[in-house]
Amino acid sequence: MSAATDEAGLLVTELATNVLKHLGEGVSAALVLEWTGARLRLEMHDKNSMLPVLRSANCDEECGRGLHLLSALAADWGTVLTAAGKAVWCEIQLDSTRACQRLARAAEALANYPGASAGLSRSRRDADLEESAIELIADLLHWTAAHGHDPDAILDRAQTHYEAEAA
Repeated sequence: MSAATDEAGLLVTELATNVLKHLGEGVSAALVLEWTGARLRLEMHDKNSMLPVLRSANCDEECGRGLHLLSALAADWGTVLTAAGKAVWCEIQLDSTRACQRLARAAEALANYPGASAGLSRSRRDADLEESAIELIADLLHWTAAHGHDPDAILDRAQTHYEAEAA
């Protein structure tokens, strides 16, 4: 969950800023955090029942971008009326879940790829899977070239995605 800390901090700051900006200082609000395995849910509750509206903001406007930021960073977001007012909520997809999904997809692709051997010793099976991974990557680069894409650019982008997620 530590990889989502910066994202969560920015979203909490935006939710709190919206309360201060639109309802004023001294207004009572409560932040609720709920971790449900794959996602972290942030809810900002206040006693005003006026729901926020996503609107377009011109480049020179100082306000109006908060919900756009929420929409861009969060996996999902929304508002709900409560008995005491409203809650603006958003959910962050946790990086460990993304990594687990990537590992599961890679394992499935390699298990079905030519050269993957289930009946070998662990060290031999690992070597076969490594070779299968290299062959799969090479095949994907051939496929991208056959479809008019630059394999080096694709490989660079994949490396950038990997490094960003691994950091």
